[in-house]
Amino acid sequence: MARLSGKRAIVTGAGSGIGRASATLFAAEGAAVLCVDKVPAAVEETASAIAAAGGKAIAVAADAGAEADVQGFIQKAVTELGGLDVVFANAGISGGMVPLFEQSVEFWREILRVNLIGPFLAIRHAAPIMMKQGKGSIICTASVAALRANAGGHPYSASKAGVISLVQTSANSLAGSGVRVNAICPGLIETGMTRPIFERARAHGSEDKIGQLNPLLRHGEPREIAAMALFLASDDASYVNGQAIAVDGGLSSTHPFTRQRR
Repeated sequence: MARLSGKRAIVTGAGSGIGRASATLFAAEGAAVLCVDKVPAAVEETASAIAAAGGKAIAVAADAGAEADVQGFIQKAVTELGGLDVVFANAGISGGMVPLFEQSVEFWREILRVNLIGPFLAIRHAAPIMMKQGKGSIICTASVAALRANAGGHPYSASKAGVISLVQTSANSLAGSGVRVNAICPGLIETGMTRPIFERARAHGSEDKIGQLNPLLRHGEPREIAAMALFLASDDASYVNGQAIAVDGGLSSTHPFTRQRR
C-alpha cells in the first residue's frame, strides 16, 4: 500500500517488541527508517531484517533518554535519509513492580529520564526540522497505566501520564506549524518488557487468562500497536493531533467489575 512512501522515519526502541514491529511495518509501507535501540545487536537485527525484505533501514545504538544521543541520531536521519517526516519515540523501561516505600529517588529519576525526558528530547530536536517543511508527525508511546491505577508501577505510570500531558501541551505549542504530536496508550502487549508476566502465566498453565479483563478477552500483539503508529505517521491521520489513543482491547473503557459467567 506504501502509505509512507517517500517518508523518512525514526523509531526508538526498535530492537524488539513494539519498536521492531513498527520499524518493520513503516519500512514495508515505503519509509526509510532509522532504527534506534540501546542494544546494538538487537537493533542491527531489526535493520537487517528490513533490508532483507527489500526495505531501507539504518541501525543506530543510542540512549533515547540522553540529549547528545538524541541530537546525534536525529542529525544522522537528516544527513543519511535526506530529511525527517516521522518520529516514533517508543523507547521505554518499566522498572517492575517495586513496593512504594522501597522506591528510591534514583529509581524514579531513571524511569522518568527514559520514558518522559526521552520523548521530550525527541520533540525538542525533531520538531524544528519538521516545522521548516511545514509538516511532520511525532508519536510517543504512553500506556493505559497513564489512565488508571494498577496497570504498572508508580514511576512507570507517572512517566506515562507525563507523556500524555507532554503530547497535549506540545501539540498546542506547535500550533500552526503543521507538526502533529500524538500518543499511543498500549494495553497488555507481549514484549520484552512484559515477558515476566507471560512467563509466569505459562509456568502456571494460565496463559489463556492473560488479558481477560478487557472486552476482547485477550492480550495484544506488537503488530497491533504498530498498526496504530502507522496510521498516526501517515497522512491518513492528517487531522489527528494532541491525542492519546488507547489500543488496549477496551480495557480502559470500564471500571473494575466481576464478569458474569455465561
